[in-house]
Amino acid sequence: MRTDLFDFDLPDGLIALRPVHPRDAARLLVVRPGERDMLANKVLADLPLLLEPGDALVFNDTRVIPAALTGVRARGDAVAHIAATLIEKLDDHRWQALAKPGKRLEPGDRIQFGAGGNVCTLGTLDATVESKGEDGIVTLAFDLCRQALHDAIEALGAMPLPPYIASHRAPDDQDRSDYQTTFARQEGAVAAPTAGLHFTERLIKTLEELGIVAHFVTLHVGPGTFLPVRAEDTDDHRMYAEQGEVNTETAFALNAIKARGNKVVAVGTTTLRLLESASDEFGTLKPFHGETKIFITPGYRFRFVDRLLTNFHLPRSTLFMLVSAFSGLETMKTAYGHAISEGYRFYSYGDACLLSLEDQA
Repeated sequence: MRTDLFDFDLPDGLIALRPVHPRDAARLLVVRPGERDMLANKVLADLPLLLEPGDALVFNDTRVIPAALTGVRARGDAVAHIAATLIEKLDDHRWQALAKPGKRLEPGDRIQFGAGGNVCTLGTLDATVESKGEDGIVTLAFDLCRQALHDAIEALGAMPLPPYIASHRAPDDQDRSDYQTTFARQEGAVAAPTAGLHFTERLIKTLEELGIVAHFVTLHVGPGTFLPVRAEDTDDHRMYAEQGEVNTETAFALNAIKARGNKVVAVGTTTLRLLESASDEFGTLKPFHGETKIFITPGYRFRFVDRLLTNFHLPRSTLFMLVSAFSGLETMKTAYGHAISEGYRFYSYGDACLLSLEDQA
């Protein structure tokens, strides 16, 4: 499909730079394709009233690492300031990273990260550019390794806020809690599963008291979330692989929920992509551990997920393509038009929508 079919205009003032507090006070647009009253304005705290006892909410429990590093590259007398976002751990001392400006780096270059920062108790966080690929992706070999490297990244790194937030303000200490779900536990993501940011312990407890159970899977969100779709046709876009896991116990429980006629609600597009990757052609969820690079566009037939809770996404993004596949392109254009006119807040720190699946008959 043509990428421009997924374009829309968004006023800059609707991009959320901070989340609302409490988290479950965010607005929620309910979208029911094909119904006369297709759109309804709610808030996240209303979610228990919008689901049925016996339904399941499936969360991504990945934990965001403070993967954004700033440093200085020295090459003779020439100095360049470098920003690097760690995107994949390769071994005990090497990471793949997205570097800006990547054109100023070459294999063999040395970068001192945290220059001028507090590295006195950690030694220095220096790295060598081992190799250079496309789209600013480089392989960094750090001088530190294992726990020492982990501790240095924790101390010197910042939360890797998306470009549409980072271009307006720098990340700060508040983001270390704001850009992390309350249930994050499996370390490895370089971006938050942002739909999960809306959930408080109070809301999860209320849902459980009503018989709406929570289950957890893990998908470590990778660099694709930062990169735009540059191809003019979706067939030419390349997705980056991400590591995910659905354990046997969770697969068994969710299959049982589906079998008795209840709904599986994916909290976030990351959760949905993992569940769909782990499902077979008959709609049975299998235990899964490995990589997925599933790219969902209109025409995809969903195997397992019944409803989707997600934030509002970038135009021309793989995520807007996914929600258009789920609820229908025209439906989502109408929903986003409504959200813009009603002043909903967009993107990672913004509001959310609860989508129902378009009839796939």
